[in-house]
Amino acid sequence: MNTTEPAIDVRGLTKRFGQRTVVDAVSIQVQRGEICGFLGPNGSGKTTTIRMLCGLLEPDGGEGRCLGHDIRTDARQIKLRVGYMTQRFGLYDDLSIEENLDFVARAYGMPGRREVVAAALERLGLTGRRGQLAGSLSGGWKQRLALAACMLHQPELLLLDEPTAGVDPKARRDFWQQIHALAAEGLTVLVSTHYMDEAERCHRLAYISYGKLLAAGTADEVIAHAGLSTWELRGDQLGEALSLLQSDARWMVAPFGTTVHVSAESGADLPGWLQQHAPDAPWAVQRIATGLEDVFIALTAHAQDNFG
Repeated sequence: MNTTEPAIDVRGLTKRFGQRTVVDAVSIQVQRGEICGFLGPNGSGKTTTIRMLCGLLEPDGGEGRCLGHDIRTDARQIKLRVGYMTQRFGLYDDLSIEENLDFVARAYGMPGRREVVAAALERLGLTGRRGQLAGSLSGGWKQRLALAACMLHQPELLLLDEPTAGVDPKARRDFWQQIHALAAEGLTVLVSTHYMDEAERCHRLAYISYGKLLAAGTADEVIAHAGLSTWELRGDQLGEALSLLQSDARWMVAPFGTTVHVSAESGADLPGWLQQHAPDAPWAVQRIATGLEDVFIALTAHAQDNFG
């Protein structure tokens, strides 16, 4: 095994369904031991890309390697070395936690199944619930079980498709502690997520919208490359501020609690624009650092819809 070769190295990855190009010439590199956050709105092509990477879908275009294997010709070898956690819970509700893990171990033909399952139960804190039916588990515990099942065969690459959707904040935090512990041991992780706080926990990011890769790099690199200026508006009647700002396409506007964030290309002058268009408005305007969410709102706003 060449440990200097990226775990994922694909170029021009393309997938079409009928006349619609769902993934359009996407290129991604993920180094071994790295956690890469894969971000984008619903329908952006994240799941389709993940399925091509792990050999479940054949690309219509592009080339590359995953764990040293060609994604077109070595799909079976890739599947044996990858753990894939889907968006939906894919285990059996009417089996216990332990029975589900034993079933997965049997499917992989693993020797010493009892020891392997016991170790997985212990690592994910599931031993005390080993006899509980999977269907009765909360979202957070189902997540732990799904992760344990993905890790049974000791994969080198973990593909996680929105793994924390529908779980509470503590379960999300515990999950990410597990992911970082695994990465510290050398596991490579590609994780799709909608949560900006989770994106900030990743070593690198890739942002896809309407099938096209729009940004890639560390969080700081993505923010710097966007070249945005961002302001925060505070005060009364912020609904009026939203309506006014949305009338001009240069401003990308998003409510943030009791404030409004406004971003634009570097060089724009929001205070001057407001002085001209609403000189008596009761809003305080303050320049702030651009955040990942500001960048992703801007990227999505400028992306071209690929539907149809």
